[in-house]
Amino acid sequence: MSTTGDNQSLFDRIAALRETLVDQLGPQLIQNPQLADALTQQIEDLLTQTVAEDAKAPIPPDGGFAELIGIGNEAARKVTETRLPQGVEDYDEQVASERILAVADLYYLYQHEKVGVFRAVWKLQELFNAGAVRLSTGDGAYGLYRFDRRSILRYTQKQRMQTYRRVLGYTAVEPMPSAKPNTQFHPLFTQFINNVAEFWRDKRISDVIRERAFDPSFGSIATVRRAGLDLRNNLKWSSYGHVNVFRIEVLQLLDEAFKILGADDVKKLFGADNAWDVVEEVMLRYFKQDVNASQRHRLAVSGRSIIRWLAHKHILNTSRAEFEALLREIADYVEEWLTSAETLGIAFRGHTQRVVPFEPRRNGGRKLRSASPD
Repeated sequence: MSTTGDNQSLFDRIAALRETLVDQLGPQLIQNPQLADALTQQIEDLLTQTVAEDAKAPIPPDGGFAELIGIGNEAARKVTETRLPQGVEDYDEQVASERILAVADLYYLYQHEKVGVFRAVWKLQELFNAGAVRLSTGDGAYGLYRFDRRSILRYTQKQRMQTYRRVLGYTAVEPMPSAKPNTQFHPLFTQFINNVAEFWRDKRISDVIRERAFDPSFGSIATVRRAGLDLRNNLKWSSYGHVNVFRIEVLQLLDEAFKILGADDVKKLFGADNAWDVVEEVMLRYFKQDVNASQRHRLAVSGRSIIRWLAHKHILNTSRAEFEALLREIADYVEEWLTSAETLGIAFRGHTQRVVPFEPRRNGGRKLRSASPD
């Protein structure tokens, strides 16, 4: 059991140890900042181990209250002899990886919904049933016939929109009963991406302008870790329910849709080279929409990779060298996502609040509104 005096002595000795090491190893620490990181990590591990062992010590039945107020044979003679708990259990940052992976796939599916993949197939099916297009016996025609044969067993379009609204905060559809839209997802997601991008931008600048190209003292992993943990915690509470089976079903539906759109008879009908060309042509010809398929698809791929990275324990790593090595996996995905998002106007580099022009005013000024993820 740790007393107030023992606790004070422990932290005083830890502080003295740090000062002694810095005093004796000052020149080496300047030349090799990685040594400072290693020493700091060892001291933190030592302190954590000591606190954990103290927490296992037996606790008095009254929790130390009697000795504090001076009752009984165990009354403390000095305040430094009283029991001092170290605090409560740390907040649980662990998240079930399968739930985060399901959200990653959900984000991927949402971006394809925005492109209009399913709307394109349904429009083709409508034209096929009406005999308004020259499709008859090919693979695409047969696929259109079979596409909604099992529609009664699948999630409807409204249910899909409600799920995106609940988990990601996207779409303007009213969420299902007892559900709340996760409006914090997009701000937290873009904040994490901006922090990762800024970290690697600082590293690149350091590599160019600093004498020691691999000096890790430039750029902070603390902001990246905090932003990542905030996003993980947000996804923790929004990923319960049917999200896992939902993404499996809709991914199967997406695969089926692309087989139809990529069928030879369908591509020939629109003079297209691939399924993406068919989607863009259908959306432009029948819905009068330019869907930005290239940017949306890259948002889907890079965004899913970023969220998948958060599904693992990488973000919990406190060692700078190991964390930086693990973070490198999504460095390019982050820059790619930001570039595509800037093109679409749904996110910007940096942390300042940016706005986009809505409509010009009569006096020559501009009326501004905030960018929306949709």
